[in-house]
Amino acid sequence: MRRILVVATAALVVAAPPAQAARWQPDVAAARAYVKTRPGAVSFSVRDGARAWGLHPRRRVRTASLAKTMLLLAYLRREDVRFRPLGREQKRLLAPMIRRSDNDAATRIYDVVGNEGLQRIARRAGMRGFRVGAYWGGCQTTARDQAVLFQRVERLLPPRHRAYGMRLLRTIVPSQRWGVARVAPRGWRLYFKGGWGSGSGAVDHQAALLVKGDRRVTLAITTTDNPSHAVGVVTLRGVAARLLRGLNRR
Repeated sequence: MRRILVVATAALVVAAPPAQAARWQPDVAAARAYVKTRPGAVSFSVRDGARAWGLHPRRRVRTASLAKTMLLLAYLRREDVRFRPLGREQKRLLAPMIRRSDNDAATRIYDVVGNEGLQRIARRAGMRGFRVGAYWGGCQTTARDQAVLFQRVERLLPPRHRAYGMRLLRTIVPSQRWGVARVAPRGWRLYFKGGWGSGSGAVDHQAALLVKGDRRVTLAITTTDNPSHAVGVVTLRGVAARLLRGLNRR
């Protein structure tokens, strides 16, 4: 009887399922340590489904060109646009505004949607820290706002223009693919937008969505008071690399 019991127990041990691997999470400790070595002020927010991490994620900063994603959404959601095909002139504004961050195109779109359009997008996205300004680049946002916006950007784009809008965010011109674009893990599709003001380093931001299968990870990094744009770009890349570390591990 004892022998039978031992064999049965051994069978149970062999049949026990393996322990589940720990879920991925960003290396916030490494990113925080890196931020302490960098000049300027840095904030970040990372979201993976309902989970969120950050460093000063609610610190308000000037949007600069991060507002162009909101302008894109506000324009494409207009009642006279969302159900109709886009014309050539419309695409000549929207594509440069996102892909190469054209300011003149952004101003023309802003003249159409106004602060009211930006505020509507902020409310729909759940951007609690957003504040309008005297012009599109002078609005206020937070890293948390931008991570939430990119988490919901696909749903906020109207179905008729969803593929077009996402393609613009995926095809940023090579000269502006710095920061997170340099360290995004292989196998993930990257959609992102940067904002860098006049290029002085006063502001250098990025917000991004990474997609793999049904996984959606969003990341937003804001920096202010960098001694130069080049320094801000290095900070963005360094923070993103540490936060996204291990994303491809099972």
